[in-house]
Amino acid sequence: MLIIKDLYKFYGKFSALSGLNMHVNKGDLYGFVGPNGAGKTTTMRICVGLLAADGGEIFIDGEEVLHNTDRMKEKIGYVPDFFGAYDNMTAIEYLQYYAATYGFQGEDTLKMCEGLLDLVKLSDKRDTDVNGLSRGMKQRLCMARGLVHNPDLLFLDEPASGLDPRARYELKLILRNLTDMGKTIVISSHILAELAEMCNSVGIVDRGRMVLSGDIEELLHSARFMNPLMISVEGADQQRAVMVIRQIPAVKQVRVQGRQIVVQLDGGQEIEQYILRTLINNNIMVSSFRRDEGSLEELFMKMTGKSLTAEEEPADPKNRKAAKGRKVG
Repeated sequence: MLIIKDLYKFYGKFSALSGLNMHVNKGDLYGFVGPNGAGKTTTMRICVGLLAADGGEIFIDGEEVLHNTDRMKEKIGYVPDFFGAYDNMTAIEYLQYYAATYGFQGEDTLKMCEGLLDLVKLSDKRDTDVNGLSRGMKQRLCMARGLVHNPDLLFLDEPASGLDPRARYELKLILRNLTDMGKTIVISSHILAELAEMCNSVGIVDRGRMVLSGDIEELLHSARFMNPLMISVEGADQQRAVMVIRQIPAVKQVRVQGRQIVVQLDGGQEIEQYILRTLINNNIMVSSFRRDEGSLEELFMKMTGKSLTAEEEPADPKNRKAAKGRKVG
C-alpha cells in the first residue's frame, strides 16, 4: 500500500531524514514510533504533500506520488497533531465545511457527514459547538474530517497524545473499525506502549532512519532473543556452571545475580539447547532455565539508544549532495 524508498530531508546542515525506507501493507494498522525529533512528523508531512522532500520516492498502491501531489491527496487522509478546529462551528458544520473543500455538497454530503459522526461516536454531538468538545472528541472529529473524501490511506500524527484512558480506548475501537472497513492507517507516537496494543505492525525510526520494522509478534520474538538467559542450578554447582558456560563461544557475558546465573549470548533456541545440554552433560543440576521476558519497550530503548557510528554514515560526502540534487515535491 505504502512504500517509501531512500527518503531525504535537510534543514540547512541538519538531516531530518537520512535515507528512510518504509513498507506498509494494505489493511495494516501501522505504528510509526520513535523519539521526539526522530523524523516521524517530517515523514508524514512529506507523504501528505505538505513538505517537499530532498530525495527519494513514495509509492501508494504502486503509483509514484511525490511528483503528483494532487493524486497523492486523493488517496490519503491526514490528522495532524494540532487539530485546527474552528470553534465557531458545530460538529456537523465543521465536517460539511471540509467536505465542501473537496467539492462535496448537498443532501448526500450531509448524510455522509452524519455517517462519519456516527463512525467516530459523535452523533450525539452533531449540533454541539466544536469549542464545547473535549480534547478526545476534537481528536475524533478531526479523524472524521480526514475521512470526508474516503481515502484508502490515513495518517494520524500523535493522535493519542494527551488523551485520558477512556478516550484512548475509544480511539483504539475506532481505528480497528476503520481497518475492518479496509482502510490502511499509519499512526505515530514517541511512546511505544501506546501503539503496541493498537497496531498489528510497527516501524521504529531514529535519527531519520528506520532501524527496525515488522509484525508486532515477530518483533516481540526478536525482543525476547535480545534478552539474557536466566539459569538456576543447585547449590555448589553454581561456580562450576559459570566456568562451563564461559567456555561456550556464543556466550558474550556471564554474571551471578543472587541465586541465578545471567547469560548474555548471541543466538536463539539452538544455542539455548546447546547450553542446557552442555550443563547436563557436565552433571550440573539445573533447576531453572529460561529467557528473560522481552518487551517492545525494551527493544525500543535498545534500538534508539545508540548513536550512529561512522560506518553507518554515508562513506562519500557527495552522497548528501546527490540526495539534495534529487529534490522532489
